[in-house]
Amino acid sequence: MAEAADFQGMSPSPARRWLRRTGALLAGAPLLTGLLQLPAGQAAQAAEKGSPAQASGSHTVSVSVDSLTPSTPTDHDTLTVSGTVTNNGKQPVTDAHVGLRVGPTPLYSRAAIADAAERTGYRPGTDGSELGGKYVTEFDKLAPGVSQPFSISVPVEDLDLGSDGVYPLGVSLSGETASQPYEQVLGIQRTFLPWQPDGASTKTRTTFLWPLISGVHMTAETLPNQQQTPVFQNDDLARELAPGGRLSQLLSLGKDLDVTWVIDPDLLASVDAMTGSYSIKGEGDKVTTGKNQTIAKQWLSELEKAVQDKEVVALPFADPDLASLAHNGRNVTGSLSHLKDATDVASSTVETVLHVKPDTDFAWPVNGAIDPSIVKVATSAGADKVIARSDSLQDDRLSYTPTAARPIGGGTTAVVADAGLSTLFGGDMTPAADSTLAVQEFLAQSLMINLQKPDRARSIVIAPQRMPSADQAQSMAQAVRTLQGGGWSLPAGLSDAAKAKPDPGATTKVPSMSRYPSSLRKAELPQSAFQQIEETQDKLDSFKVILSDPSRVVTPFGRAIDRSVSTSWRGHVTGASTFRQGVESYLEQLTSQVRLIQKSETKLSGRSATIPVTVQNNLMQGVDHLVLRLTSQQPTRLKIGNGPYYEQPITVSGGHSQSVKFTTTANANGRASVVAQLFTEDGRAYGSAVTFDVNVTEITPTVMLVIAGGVLLLVLAGFRMYTQRKRLAARRAEEEQNDGPEGPDSASEEGGLNGAADGAVDTGDGETSARTPGGESDAETGADDRKQPSDPTPDTATESADPSGAGERVDR
Repeated sequence: MAEAADFQGMSPSPARRWLRRTGALLAGAPLLTGLLQLPAGQAAQAAEKGSPAQASGSHTVSVSVDSLTPSTPTDHDTLTVSGTVTNNGKQPVTDAHVGLRVGPTPLYSRAAIADAAERTGYRPGTDGSELGGKYVTEFDKLAPGVSQPFSISVPVEDLDLGSDGVYPLGVSLSGETASQPYEQVLGIQRTFLPWQPDGASTKTRTTFLWPLISGVHMTAETLPNQQQTPVFQNDDLARELAPGGRLSQLLSLGKDLDVTWVIDPDLLASVDAMTGSYSIKGEGDKVTTGKNQTIAKQWLSELEKAVQDKEVVALPFADPDLASLAHNGRNVTGSLSHLKDATDVASSTVETVLHVKPDTDFAWPVNGAIDPSIVKVATSAGADKVIARSDSLQDDRLSYTPTAARPIGGGTTAVVADAGLSTLFGGDMTPAADSTLAVQEFLAQSLMINLQKPDRARSIVIAPQRMPSADQAQSMAQAVRTLQGGGWSLPAGLSDAAKAKPDPGATTKVPSMSRYPSSLRKAELPQSAFQQIEETQDKLDSFKVILSDPSRVVTPFGRAIDRSVSTSWRGHVTGASTFRQGVESYLEQLTSQVRLIQKSETKLSGRSATIPVTVQNNLMQGVDHLVLRLTSQQPTRLKIGNGPYYEQPITVSGGHSQSVKFTTTANANGRASVVAQLFTEDGRAYGSAVTFDVNVTEITPTVMLVIAGGVLLLVLAGFRMYTQRKRLAARRAEEEQNDGPEGPDSASEEGGLNGAADGAVDTGDGETSARTPGGESDAETGADDRKQPSDPTPDTATESADPSGAGERVDR
């Protein structure tokens, strides 16, 4: 952002300071005049040659400013600067000392502050003269590679600071080396002194966002128990919550600051899940029991106290990547619906866990970079305010930093965070020197904003990186604490900043898509990721309709799908893909718990029979709203019910199986393929189909011929017996006529002569028919009690409850 030297409101300074500053400027005028008379390149070379230290390298010694107190001094303070110096050269430095150099005039713009912070090496005139005297730390010898500490304390009144402003403060080491045996500046480090001892008449209202956001920690999996014990990817969240961890530091530092808390509800849900029984996923399928419930409970308890009476902004659940959705997910049907779900669940999650009502009207794209598509997506779920950044919505036409709020059309307000202040703490703040420099530059830039238009009240917003480290959080807290104790700034909430009156000259035009940073676009989720997510959602939609308690599945998988589009996946392409695949695989594992049991070939030995099909449910809950359809692939040979297929509703309790029987009719012999398939009530196929063969073996023509032949033989045998009996009766009648006069004895004798025993009848063809005392033959006695060859045999085997096997027969 470019600012001109619109620098007003200088406060009066003592006459002594004015005289000293004037004298310094007059003394340097001849040198400055000579340099200005040279071309630019020659002037730079003259500066180099005029300084032996510069020519020989003023980077020989590195100077580290580890602390500067107070950060914003006043008249009666004593400034203390501490740090270390390290000889990076190959020769010892002798007669060395560390001193302070205050710039002759305050810096005139924010751009000048940034330039001074980036400049390295000593520059005479610009860096000012050394304070000298007793305000130095001396070293007899500084050996190569050796570091030495220093500390200098000086009364602020001896610094001769004049009008209000930002003064460059140089900490330099001067000394001699064997190759250059004269005093020279061998190293320098610059920082800044914000100077406004009497405070400002009009103060800038400053909003600092304090983010509580983490990565994705929970999986979609839960243990197969009634409590649905959650499963975490690892135990990293516990380390962040533990004392000294990142989230622990953010909480302990933020609770004492007047900031706006920006919270991802997924973090709250994850920590809340840790307060009870939870498990941690290890290598393979190994799952261990989590043991950090106490840490989670303590962190949530402290957070609940910290946010009371503070402004809390809730992002959509899992902090979705709005830019990825806008650029790659918008064309995938259903993708934007997840953003709406994530927004709806955000408020209830925060209220349930923290017992405060959050503001859900804000959307925060990555790095505050916006274009029309991002704004459209961001507001599609109900947000009417977008947190942008000034390096995206630039104000090149203005010579000062405008108020953050900007109306960008359609009833949407862009709250434009200051890029310079928001990015200062994004680097490595582990070294104390880096932290100190960042804090001092932050304070200097903030004061400069106020001095640009001291008579105009403005409102600015600072949106730091989403997941600051513990060291970054400490630096941020120090800067905010000092700023809120200074005399030119007042703390304000994000909602107040959004309602502030916009500057009439501030730009309200959203940049085009072509201006979206390519570095950010490369890190976005691809379109294939959103397609995979929607495929998983479709499977979830089919699964939930059959469940007696859908919430046990819909809730964990719905939140897992939200996590699939989290902003935290930027820079972690493999991790994002693995997570999405894990969600889909686990859902497929659950849906496969409701399935059809495989069947082998079934034999049908009659014109009609019933075929059993078994549905198995290994879930913890019952399933309903399912239909089992059995379809014949050869309906002319085998009918199911009265047609090619038949359907029956299915209800199976958790952990049970159910066998369903279908009536079949055979019209011809041979094999017929049958397909069993589960369907939801809305007609969507569920699970895999089961295909098996039915072998129809009804009565054949050969068998009919055998039976007909047997019947014919029976008829012929009966006819023969009938003719034999008639001949026997005729013979008896003839004998009775011939033997009538002889009486009974003659008949007995004749019978004896014929060789026939009593009760036996000679049939006349060499056979004897036995007779019963009642006069009946053996063929006649009990004829109705014996089974005749014409009786049909059963066409099915006895029903078995065992699983289907090879050559399975079915029930009649």
